[in-house]
Amino acid sequence: MTVRRAALAAGAAVALAAGLVGCSAGPSPEASSSSPAVAPFQIDSDFPDPGALVVGDRVYAYATNTPAANVQVATTTDMKSWKVSDQDALPELPSWALPGKTWAPGPAELADGRFALYFTASDAASRYQCIGVAFADKPEGPFTSTADKPLVCPVDEGGAIDASVTADADGQRYLVWKNDGNCCGYDTWISAQPLSADGASLSGEPTRLIKQTESWEGHLVEAPVIVRHDDEYVLLYSANDYSNSSYATGAATAKSLLGPYTKAKKPLISTEASGGRYLGPGGEELITVQGKDWMLFHSWDEAFAYRGMHAVPVAWHNGLPELSP
Repeated sequence: MTVRRAALAAGAAVALAAGLVGCSAGPSPEASSSSPAVAPFQIDSDFPDPGALVVGDRVYAYATNTPAANVQVATTTDMKSWKVSDQDALPELPSWALPGKTWAPGPAELADGRFALYFTASDAASRYQCIGVAFADKPEGPFTSTADKPLVCPVDEGGAIDASVTADADGQRYLVWKNDGNCCGYDTWISAQPLSADGASLSGEPTRLIKQTESWEGHLVEAPVIVRHDDEYVLLYSANDYSNSSYATGAATAKSLLGPYTKAKKPLISTEASGGRYLGPGGEELITVQGKDWMLFHSWDEAFAYRGMHAVPVAWHNGLPELSP
């Protein structure tokens, strides 16, 4: 059985968040009239960087902001038909955060029955993207935060984005995130840092896990998600430029949650490997629903106008998840 991230309420299977490139820019149109048709979206609208939470028989997916909402939320009971809510899951940003760049929400169910949402926003003081946390009594929100400063904001490393939550075999939870170094000429490291029991603070120093090293990764790695499968930890991540078809999803494995991690030589999901069915696939998430594992991720539509969400069953081969046909 695959053990999911987030040691939360006993027996809950929880999976969390995903990511977006550090310095946002407009998309780069790359579609060609000769390109094959892209795979159909389960959410056929702009719904990038999905983080997901399984609560009972319902799945909640959360996504990067639109002009109408800081955090989008959608639900399903069958992994096929998704309903995007007209309510903002995070209607009010905390005082430290500027509106307009609220990215890559990572949800978690807490041991006391509440819910946490880790999100990226622009820090008013430093103007870097940084990570905050908000709380709610229901998975759909509204999530609220009274914090006057971000939870993670290493300004000397370019800030921080793309938070998710995972847990080791002993139940210790960790916040996993990426320093936004590509915005400022620094390396991009994916790090894991212990979380307090209430999810509201960090209880230890970060451990660096991986950075960009492979040619296909371009100048960055981001959008980390760590899951436990059999006796290994699997780190899923996105890399390269989110705004075009070079964006792809990779994987690395380790015997310990804190590494060392060994990267797979090739991406798990890419434009080329999918034969153009997925254009710039990334922002991945992995959840278990009724005993079956699913990958949630975004990719571009054929016109490179928006990033819709896919929900695809996966099978495990040689310790790595692969999309089922």
